[in-house]
Amino acid sequence: MRTEITEYMDHFYILDDGRVRQFLITGDREALLIDTGFEENHVYDIVREITDLPVKVVLTHGDMDHTGGLSGFEECCLHEADWHLVKKIRPYPLKEGDVFSCGGYHLEVIEIPGHTYGSIALFDREKRLLLPGDSVQKDGPVFMFGSHRNMGLYISSLEKLSRLEDEIDRIIPCHHDYPIPPVYIRRNLQDALAVREERLERKKHPFLPCDSVQGKWTEFYCDCQQ
Repeated sequence: MRTEITEYMDHFYILDDGRVRQFLITGDREALLIDTGFEENHVYDIVREITDLPVKVVLTHGDMDHTGGLSGFEECCLHEADWHLVKKIRPYPLKEGDVFSCGGYHLEVIEIPGHTYGSIALFDREKRLLLPGDSVQKDGPVFMFGSHRNMGLYISSLEKLSRLEDEIDRIIPCHHDYPIPPVYIRRNLQDALAVREERLERKKHPFLPCDSVQGKWTEFYCDCQQ
């Protein structure tokens, strides 16, 4: 599948294959790659079309559609709670408050467990830009099935992000529409609360081992109800 390269802002590239997107920031001495996509997309080769700078890789979480393209890179940074999801490389840890600076961007790590236990968002306060991985989306689906996910923590993380809403102008998720306004933090939160409180109808997914639960704004793929 062809990956589309868009210079969305100065020194900020979006790499999008229509299923998942990665972000590349180019600086004077190094580049910063956020997530690596699917293995078959060969993101290393795509990055090398844009820059020959040394590349630091930061992962928003450990799901395979974000870590599959690690081949070619010597190291990456990932929250320790998701290390077990990465097999090809031993990551360096990252934590709340860490800042990755590159190309005039200063991306602060915010821990937002739930979608996975090691999920993070990256927040540039000056540019009022939030990169939330998969945890904030327009429409969804947001994957919430499997042993490495936790709806209660996801709700707490959205509550945490909602306190930053007045400091955010735009959100660029890894899936579906972008950019989206910060109101989607509260919309995802309201629908997640409705899922937890069992106020929404569940339908068995046609081929995934989960239920599809449609909220007012967001679809979730949840563990099958027993």
